[in-house]
Amino acid sequence: MIYFSINLLGLRVLISCIGLVGNVFLILAIIQTKLSRVKSFEFFLLGLSAANLEEIVIVNIHDIIILKTSTIDNWLCDMLQFLTMFGEITSIFFTVLICIFRGQKLRDVDKRVNPIYLDNARSAWMVSGLFVMVATLLCLPVFAIKPQGLQGNTTSNISSCTPNFFQCIGNYCPILNRVYKYTFIVVCYLLPLIIVTVTSCLIIAVLLSRRKTVTPGASETGSSQFSTKNKDQKIKRSTIAVLAAMGLFQVDWSLYLIFQLTVSHSDYAFWAETEFFLTTSYTSISPYVYGIGNNLFLCKNFMKK
Repeated sequence: MIYFSINLLGLRVLISCIGLVGNVFLILAIIQTKLSRVKSFEFFLLGLSAANLEEIVIVNIHDIIILKTSTIDNWLCDMLQFLTMFGEITSIFFTVLICIFRGQKLRDVDKRVNPIYLDNARSAWMVSGLFVMVATLLCLPVFAIKPQGLQGNTTSNISSCTPNFFQCIGNYCPILNRVYKYTFIVVCYLLPLIIVTVTSCLIIAVLLSRRKTVTPGASETGSSQFSTKNKDQKIKRSTIAVLAAMGLFQVDWSLYLIFQLTVSHSDYAFWAETEFFLTTSYTSISPYVYGIGNNLFLCKNFMKK
């Protein structure tokens, strides 16, 4: 059992390092190449990477505290839980934004005259700010929810500061905790999964229809046709990357949702480790999918002054 725990710890460190490197590289690539003319899509990628980084860092700080101490101040435990939830949910919300944005960009692209709403930088900022505010409000109740028997105490045993944010242990789950738990699951996990799944299907349908109908215009010159074809190839490559990331998102968070609803924290010894792998697999792998698919991880992007 101890050997297995050590292996799990080593795997957690490896996944965390992969996630840190990928998200930092994605942020640097966007800042180096797009800082003066950042577009909505790149802005959403920046928000996603920042949320991913925050979640990975806070989760590992939480683990270090657990390994080093036996007690923890309640305010510190609450803050760590809040920041973990905030990073997790903000990452999910930015994923939904990216998916919706790409779906809107592809819909009626050949007939559209005016840019879509999210193409405007101010609109992108406003929508992103709204999603961040909603994520904050949804995570705030964690400060009011306390484990049974700890009300009024300023410190607690480190074992009570767990990733089980809703403080439902076994058959013990007060009504308010239960309401918060299922509201949170529906709004932050189930609804985003539905939106991403439906939008991904629409994107695939659009790609398939364009593949059948798009042909070069007869009046276009050779250079114009090459430019159009090159642009279409970039959009197609970027969209495939978005779809790949959405597929990873669907698998990852569907498994997490099943895990949350079927596995009890008190009955499973490796509950925290399993939750870590499920929540950080998307945040660690997705930056590589977005970066490679959008040609952001090219050496020339990092060599610019």
